[in-house]
Amino acid sequence: MKKLLISALCIMTCAMTLQAKPDKNFYVFLCFGQSNMEGAAKPEARDMSGVSDRFVSLTPCTTAPEDAKWHLALPPLCRKDNGLTPADYFGRTLVENLPEKVRVGVINVAIGGCKIEAFMQEHVADEVKMAPPAWQRAMFKAYDDDPYAYLVRLAKRAQQDGVIKGILFHQGESNTGQKDWPDKVNTVYKRLLKDLGLKAKKVPLIAGEVVIAGGKGQCVAMNPIIDDLPLTIPTSHVVKSDGLTNAPDNLHFDSMGYRLLGQRYASKMLPLLGVKHPVIKPIE
Repeated sequence: MKKLLISALCIMTCAMTLQAKPDKNFYVFLCFGQSNMEGAAKPEARDMSGVSDRFVSLTPCTTAPEDAKWHLALPPLCRKDNGLTPADYFGRTLVENLPEKVRVGVINVAIGGCKIEAFMQEHVADEVKMAPPAWQRAMFKAYDDDPYAYLVRLAKRAQQDGVIKGILFHQGESNTGQKDWPDKVNTVYKRLLKDLGLKAKKVPLIAGEVVIAGGKGQCVAMNPIIDDLPLTIPTSHVVKSDGLTNAPDNLHFDSMGYRLLGQRYASKMLPLLGVKHPVIKPIE
C-alpha cells in the first residue's frame, strides 16, 4: 500500500510539473522605451476591433506584476492613459503570419521623455529625482520608481506561461546626439538576457528610428546613431521610419504612423521566427 501511495504521488507530481511547463507555442515579446513606445496617438474605432484572441497583453500597472493576467490585446497596451503603440500592429501582424497554434503576448513598459538611463540600475534613482513633478514622476511611480525592475518582474510572470522570443525597443529622443547611447542600450539588453536566463541569438532586439517628418523631426539627428546599433549589438535590428506620418509636434507618430511602424517591427521579427515571406496587409 505504501509503494502504491508513493507511486501515486510521483505521478501527480509529474503531472503538475508538465501542466506548469510554459507553452512553447506562446511567443512573448518585451516592449520598452519612451513616449513613442507608450503610444502618443489616440486609438480610432478601427483599432478597437478585429483583434485575434491569439494576441494578448500583460498590461502593467493594473496590479502587482506577479499577479498580472493576460487579456485580449486591445489598446492601450501600456498604461491606461496611453494610446496606440508599435506593439499593437506588431502583434496583429505576427498572428496573421504565424501558424494557428501560435499565440502572441506583449508586455509594454515605457515612460514618456525618459532617457535610456531610466532603465539602468546605476542611474534610475537620479532620473527619478530629476523627473518633472507635474507628469513624469507619476509615470515612474506607476513602475515603483524602477521601470527596469518592473519589466523584469512582468517578464518573469510571463515566462510561467510562454517563451520570450524578442525585445521591441523605441527610445533615443531624450538621448539625441549621444554617441555612447548604443553602449548604454547594450548594457540594458545584456542585463535583461542575464536576469531572465535568455540567449541573445534566440532573443533579438528590434529598435525603431525616431520621427523624420521630412527632415524636420525634432530628434531626427538621432537616427544615424540608432542605425549603427547593430555594430554594437550584433543581434539587434533597426526599423526604418521613413515615410511614416507623424503628429504636428514632429516628435510623435500619429495613429497611422504607429500602425505602419508596428507592421515594420513585425516585418523584421517574422523572418527571425522562420517566416521567410511575411504577408503584410495594406492598412487603408
